[in-house]
Amino acid sequence: MKISLFYHSLLSDWNHGNAHFLRGVVAELLSRGHDVKVYEPENNWSLANLIAGHGDSFLQEFRVSYPQLKSSFYDINTIDLHDVLKDQDLVIVHEWNEHSLVKKIGEYRNTLGGFQLIFHDTHHRAVTERESMMKYDLQYYDGVLAFGNVIRDIYLKEGWTKNAWTWHEAADTRIFHPMPHTEKEGDLVWIGNWGDDERTRELHTFLIEPVKELGLKAKIYGVRYPDHALKALEDAGIEYGNWLPNYKAPEVFAKYKVTVHVPRRPYVESLPGIPTIRPFEAMACGIPLVSSQWDDAENLFSPGKDFLVADSKESMKQHLSTIINDRSAAETLASNGLKTTLSRHTCAHRVDELEQIIQSLRSHVSATTSAE
Repeated sequence: MKISLFYHSLLSDWNHGNAHFLRGVVAELLSRGHDVKVYEPENNWSLANLIAGHGDSFLQEFRVSYPQLKSSFYDINTIDLHDVLKDQDLVIVHEWNEHSLVKKIGEYRNTLGGFQLIFHDTHHRAVTERESMMKYDLQYYDGVLAFGNVIRDIYLKEGWTKNAWTWHEAADTRIFHPMPHTEKEGDLVWIGNWGDDERTRELHTFLIEPVKELGLKAKIYGVRYPDHALKALEDAGIEYGNWLPNYKAPEVFAKYKVTVHVPRRPYVESLPGIPTIRPFEAMACGIPLVSSQWDDAENLFSPGKDFLVADSKESMKQHLSTIINDRSAAETLASNGLKTTLSRHTCAHRVDELEQIIQSLRSHVSATTSAE
């Protein structure tokens, strides 16, 4: 297939966790022989912040890690959609795009295009920013790929789309895999951004305070940490590593004995079944994982077997102590998480699902045309 993908950014994952999965999907599509083109807006927010804060040397590192991935920049005011889309088979537009672009692509498809057109939602804004999501004009789209059943059901219930499919994120196992025989540098590592006060209390309860009280050697990577957060890390004896390119996460995970997952509040309170991509990637790297509570309503994993669940600071401390001090228990937990991820949650699995969805859409069109 000839496929065009419109992303916020392929090149930058600075406070842009969606890039992780999107890169893996493109890599998998390319490996299957599809002709894939990726488009991202000029001076997009994530890439601009990456370059402003860290320079452009990371773009060269990105190209070394993902030599097959390329993207083209466009100006939303001057992009020639006919030139871009005239011979495509499939177009996917991610929800981190301007409303006007989403509408223009839909109108082009309705007027001239013969391709399948899909909207892709990998965020909680359908719950937390409902008015903004309602403004996306999806009337000429074939449907929505939603990263959890809750989001899928909102699109259908609200009538925002005629079709919606659950399409969970997953690990790109070309990049995320165990690195055995790596010398350990510490006890615990956490990779995540502080965010917009969506989990401040939880980060103190399930990460900072347990590390401090157990006296663990820990390091935290991420961006958008306010002064009070940096002060809390310092008080807890936690080293702050600032931004970490996502493709470097496997080598960092390999240097520590355990990691944790602390979901943002919207996922805990309103989006059961959606873990976000971090747990997939951690388990794919074979590091033991302890998570604060979230409802695995869609049975993606086996909590307690693939990862441990902490419902309080004390239970988090207990789980961390067990993993750090009991090598056999740690290895069993890591092995279970890795096995489940490899069997069900890789980008190859998701592309299988995508190809099935596209085939079903084409079959429906063929059946409708034949009936006419």
